[in-house]
Amino acid sequence: MAVRWGAVDASTDEHSDIRLLEALAGGARGAAEALVDRTYSKVFALLCRLSGGDRDLAADLTQDTYRRAWASLGAFRGEASLSTWLYRIAYNTYLNHVRRPHRVVPLEAEDVERIGDGRRGADEEIADRQLERRLRRAVLDLPEELRATVVARYWAETPVTEIARLDGISEVAVRKRLRRATALLAAAVGGEHR
Repeated sequence: MAVRWGAVDASTDEHSDIRLLEALAGGARGAAEALVDRTYSKVFALLCRLSGGDRDLAADLTQDTYRRAWASLGAFRGEASLSTWLYRIAYNTYLNHVRRPHRVVPLEAEDVERIGDGRRGADEEIADRQLERRLRRAVLDLPEELRATVVARYWAETPVTEIARLDGISEVAVRKRLRRATALLAAAVGGEHR
């Protein structure tokens, strides 16, 4: 049965992933568009969170994520859903970005505050943004296995069962990692907040 990928297939079950992969392998442009339509907002949101709200950087990293995904489609083994596989590529793309030296220096100050629409006080907006930055920094400072688990669960919204399957551990072990990470984050953010 031939699958037409002209319209977006919003389902994300295993069978649609397999059909989508077959269409991608056959070079169907519509399949590539369907995959991007189905996953772009979550990949972009994850990278936006990782990059501290820098939407331009997140957009660049999102494009890089899809470029890397297309290049490695043959390596996809179906051990996870396509969206989880893309999340992993996005996370690794971000880590590669952070690790490589940067030649470009931004002209604007990094910590320029943008004041909201006036419904909340400026000091509340600033305090919230500072707390978000401290929490983001604390997440990025976690040991790798805890950081990856926290990012997967809370920023990429990956179910615990899928994290366990990908990492080859039990769901109980994933929940223990999350509790340990939460305690470390509370200590880091709470200690800075005092």
